[in-house]
Amino acid sequence: MKAVFGALAGLIFGLGLTIAEMTNPAKVLAFLDVFDGSWDPSLIFVMATGVVVFGVGVVLIRRMRAEPVIGTVFERPRLGAINHQLVTGAALFGAGWGLVGLCPGPAYAALGLGGAPVLIFVAANLVGMFAFERLRPLLGVPQAST
Repeated sequence: MKAVFGALAGLIFGLGLTIAEMTNPAKVLAFLDVFDGSWDPSLIFVMATGVVVFGVGVVLIRRMRAEPVIGTVFERPRLGAINHQLVTGAALFGAGWGLVGLCPGPAYAALGLGGAPVLIFVAANLVGMFAFERLRPLLGVPQAST
């Protein structure tokens, strides 16, 4: 049942990213380049919708007393978890998003649309994740808790 809910959530997420054109690097780059003169602010609505959905989810989780349908506990963000690793990761993520116009979620959703840039991005993403896992002990980064 967990796999079914996971697949359904992924399908809805990918469909939403595709409909919102987050899978179109040109659209994303036009949004991110505010100084070009041809700025496209339409993705603000996508981000605002995401913030609203997240906020509603947080309120609902706080009101629930039962366990989640999938999993054992409701995961909540921890305050005070900002450290150099988080800031470095966020900066790398933002730089990559700004240079290419893709981030991992939309890139994986765009795989169905094809195209060499998406395939190259996803391949580089997979190589980077594999390399990080191999280098984790050398970097002194602890394993994420599950």
